[in-house]
Amino acid sequence: MSAAALKAPQTSVLASADTREFVTLHIADQLFGVQVGDIHDVFALQQLTPVPGAGAEIAGILNLRGRIVTAIDARARLGLPKRPNGYAGMMAVGVERDGEAFGILVDAVGDVLRLEDSRFEPNPVNLDAMWQTVSKGIYRLDGSLLITLDIARILTPRNASAAPAEPVDH
Repeated sequence: MSAAALKAPQTSVLASADTREFVTLHIADQLFGVQVGDIHDVFALQQLTPVPGAGAEIAGILNLRGRIVTAIDARARLGLPKRPNGYAGMMAVGVERDGEAFGILVDAVGDVLRLEDSRFEPNPVNLDAMWQTVSKGIYRLDGSLLITLDIARILTPRNASAAPAEPVDH
């Protein structure tokens, strides 16, 4: 198992106190953004090993430069249909949470955009309820909408917020 990796930029000297930089991600026909500082790597998916019994959001595991990485299927996490050609040709953004490495599988990785904080808006009320749980807010761009993703929420399984079942007395 291997993955060809490209190192994502850590910080930019061009960003200022009133702007933020986002790596753009294409998932299905939607444009998403993740803050540059939240991403450790950007890499092309090479080989993925399925994990028996894992939920639909866990695409499998992969080896990234000798480290085992859990691959999260962004389409499944967002309630979008599977790609017709499976995981072939997908890209991933590498992130860390609580000392664990994750690769969020996306259709494509786009440009880095520097956006003014004044253009940031809260989630629209008509945004899909599931998407609202993983979005920090939006930016309106020329001809498209950039939904900003909260990595911590993307990595939290959808059912993790559900209350545990009460014990039943027999």
